[in-house]
Amino acid sequence: MRFTTIQAQASLQNEVESFIIVENETELPYNVLPDTALVLGFQYKGRLSLISDNKSIPLSASGITGLQNKVRVFRNLEPSGSVLVRFKPGGAAALFALPIHELFEQSIPLDAIISPHQIRIVEEQISEVQTDRERISIIENFLLSIKRKFDTDSLVSAAIQCINESAGNIRIGDLAKLLNSSSSPLEKRFRSVVGCSPKKYASIVRFRRVMTDDHKGLLPSERAYEAGYFDQAHFIKDFKRFTGQTPEHFFSSRSF
Repeated sequence: MRFTTIQAQASLQNEVESFIIVENETELPYNVLPDTALVLGFQYKGRLSLISDNKSIPLSASGITGLQNKVRVFRNLEPSGSVLVRFKPGGAAALFALPIHELFEQSIPLDAIISPHQIRIVEEQISEVQTDRERISIIENFLLSIKRKFDTDSLVSAAIQCINESAGNIRIGDLAKLLNSSSSPLEKRFRSVVGCSPKKYASIVRFRRVMTDDHKGLLPSERAYEAGYFDQAHFIKDFKRFTGQTPEHFFSSRSF
């Protein structure tokens, strides 16, 4: 598998975390764990399927995936190549007019929310060029063409920052008070821009903290403590929801 990360140009750096090139030469299932980023995907070679309830669901050549609450399993059905656009938290709201929480736990074809004609042109263009830089340039131009005038929600931006800085260890009521707001309007605005509730976002941030390489070599219980889990039962419940496995089984089967 080839996995290459490239930073976005300056005009997209407020919205896009990075572009990721993924190529597989053999048929291969792989797991994608919950993360704080919405992902836009363009297939320029081969096809992907989502494995759900032991069924293989073919995915569109271009699609968008919202925030997830559990592990998802994908399989490339032949040698494949993809360009993934990893958005910053809240970044997708500057490009897509729909409330971002409507994408929660969804993977939908991009032509369901953008002109199919426009999507076909992008798909044709990226399949005709040969280099990563050329493909990313095409996608960057596409993103700039759909970027809309968008006033950043300062309340949501501050909430994201607070949750990230606390590594997800903050009560939403305390967060609202800290930001001179109340829980209800904060949650509504947060969901619309980020794609899930502040509480769910915080739980994903804390889970990702457990997975960080900073904790390499630690026992699962030690990882949990370092990430702010002080209740082992709560940690195991969250971990099984996000990965489908117990912490012990997950880490014993991987080189962490």
